[in-house]
Amino acid sequence: MISLAAALLLGALCVLAPDPAPAQDAGYGRAAQAEAVAPAEPTPALAATLFQIPPGTAPRLTRQETPVPAWLVEAEEGTLGLIGSTWELAGSTGYSGRPLDVLVAVAPDGRIAGAELMRHAEPVLTLGISDADIAAYVGSFRDLDMRAPADAGQEMPDVISRATVTTGVIRDGLLRSARILAGAQDDGGVIDRVSYTPLDWQGIVDTGALGHAYVSMADAAQAFASARQPLTPSDGPFLDLWSGIIDPPTVGRNLLGQQRFNEAAAAAPPGEALLAVFSRGVSGHRGTGWRRAGNFERIAVTQGAVSLTPSADAYAQINRIAAEGVPRFTERSLFRINADPEQGGIDLTQPFTVTVTNTRPAAEGGTLSLPVSVEVSVPQAFRAAPPAPELPLWQQFWIQKQPQIAVVGAMLGVLGLVLFAQEWLVRRAGLWRQVRLAYLSLTLVVLGWWLGAQLSVVQVVAFLHALLSGFRWETFLVAPLIFVLWSAVALGMLFWGRGVFCGWLCPFGALQELTNAAAQKLGVRQVAVPQALHERLWVIKYSLFVAIVALSFYSMEQALILAEVEPFKTAISMRFMRPWPFVAFAVALLAAGLFIERFFCRYLCPLGAGLAIPAKLKIFDWLKRRPQCGRECRLCETKCPVGAIDPLGRINANECVMCLRCQTIMNDEATCPVLKRRSRGPGGFTAPPIPTAPASPAVPPPLEPTQVPAGAHAGAASPAQPPAFRSQKVTP
Repeated sequence: MISLAAALLLGALCVLAPDPAPAQDAGYGRAAQAEAVAPAEPTPALAATLFQIPPGTAPRLTRQETPVPAWLVEAEEGTLGLIGSTWELAGSTGYSGRPLDVLVAVAPDGRIAGAELMRHAEPVLTLGISDADIAAYVGSFRDLDMRAPADAGQEMPDVISRATVTTGVIRDGLLRSARILAGAQDDGGVIDRVSYTPLDWQGIVDTGALGHAYVSMADAAQAFASARQPLTPSDGPFLDLWSGIIDPPTVGRNLLGQQRFNEAAAAAPPGEALLAVFSRGVSGHRGTGWRRAGNFERIAVTQGAVSLTPSADAYAQINRIAAEGVPRFTERSLFRINADPEQGGIDLTQPFTVTVTNTRPAAEGGTLSLPVSVEVSVPQAFRAAPPAPELPLWQQFWIQKQPQIAVVGAMLGVLGLVLFAQEWLVRRAGLWRQVRLAYLSLTLVVLGWWLGAQLSVVQVVAFLHALLSGFRWETFLVAPLIFVLWSAVALGMLFWGRGVFCGWLCPFGALQELTNAAAQKLGVRQVAVPQALHERLWVIKYSLFVAIVALSFYSMEQALILAEVEPFKTAISMRFMRPWPFVAFAVALLAAGLFIERFFCRYLCPLGAGLAIPAKLKIFDWLKRRPQCGRECRLCETKCPVGAIDPLGRINANECVMCLRCQTIMNDEATCPVLKRRSRGPGGFTAPPIPTAPASPAVPPPLEPTQVPAGAHAGAASPAQPPAFRSQKVTP
């Protein structure tokens, strides 16, 4: 239903929107926008600030395109991390439809080192919310761990009130980019490094985490039958070999103990994995040549075309195995191996082979080899569960705002009943007045001051720019209440015109009408604006609307300043808590509204002017008129709160706010002059008394002159005087 209503809004604005591409399709490239903007580039000074390097130290920046486009930041102590642009990585656009770029720095451990807002063209940043507020908000993401599970309890910074859309888009783009940068420095997120279950040796073996190969002395004697020194066959072990990846805590912590495992895991940089190799028997897996050669030539780790030989620098001896029931191994080794497929390492999602090659001199010269291979893989139970697809930011907001959406939905439902049942309601003037004032009070207090759901011409401008620079639904769905209201306004314009919003759902319009009602109650005399002047003053609001839209294509900032002609932000969104010039302007408009009802709506509101244009698509005409309206009676004209009824009694749909006041007057027998005359009898005529002494039976008495009510056209026969009156004769 919401999508249908939103689609109607597009039609109401007479513009076709292109099909938006999903936000996820942005990938690593910039979003497809009409405006080509290069991503922001960090400087060494900015990189030092983001990574909190001591003053005087200038890190090195290297641009890279793989695995993700970013800047590699290095210092004397090593790699500090990556810096990426949200515009380049996530294609983030602001509410204005223009690029919104934040540089995000992510350390190798997956934590956000810092973030800096580099580019924006947002309304809230120039109207009410300062750059310092946004900078502080962006900086509050520091130290968030992008590799932590969703249920780790990290507190995400909340969006800023009154800047929900802008700060929400900033948060979305920043977090998405940070995850991309963290993943580029990760081992792929293959291993579950959190879960732990106590197990003994047999329990570990049963998980499949360790591969096993056994070569007996008899097997070795057969393989080395032509060796210079033959082996004695037996059932004893020549090489009993075990190997496996021990990064999962359930494996590594049970084998090494908690302290030793933590030390080993901390020593392994991102992109490396811990490979344990245990052996016993006549032969071992290490040999003796590794001390001289600097690598373990006996051991080969292979996977397809990848072949790795552990180095001495990546080796650590395991003095004891903590798990119960472990065999008596003669050699226990721990190796750090390259597990980054992008950098020539093995892929932990696929099996690989650990081969230990034993050699013996042949009797006739040369060397005999006996390779012993173990197939190793990370069991599915120890792999990190694929991250649950993160809900888009707009969906998160819709879930969070469910109670508020329900309140707005209830108010819209009540308004629908009022407008559909208007013919029943307007026949009860007292009830209509109570319903009207009660609903306007709810609009002001609930929609305006509590929920902040005040529509604005700024949103119209943002919508138009979004259509021209890559329309995306997500940008507008981020503000659920505003989206619901605009959808209702779109439907309302088809059925009733612009009055659905202006007359019932505009908090500032409600404030004007309520204050004017109080003023009239206190006896404040109302000023009647001459019709000719009244109609010419309409030019102001239409000119303001055109000027704001046109100026936005030259300078969005200047257009937003001009949009301050709307006092909505001052009086409603910020509840008059702004610098005094803004407050004085809003108060002046309200003061004028005490003498001229809805003064701002009549002559200055650019949003009302903007809504009047698509409101011409209205397909129903719900407001009734009588032939006598404007001919014999002009009461509705004088009582209309916005002067939408001309002297001929016609209702101008461009100006009508659908308040139903004219309909109430027409149906009130105590107010409407037409109904008053009808209530006095047929034709509104009372027969004259019979004369007591007629002058002559043959000569009828003279007729009284025809009475023409005030406001009726000269020469027109009054409906209050039927033809029977003019031909009636008085008999003696």
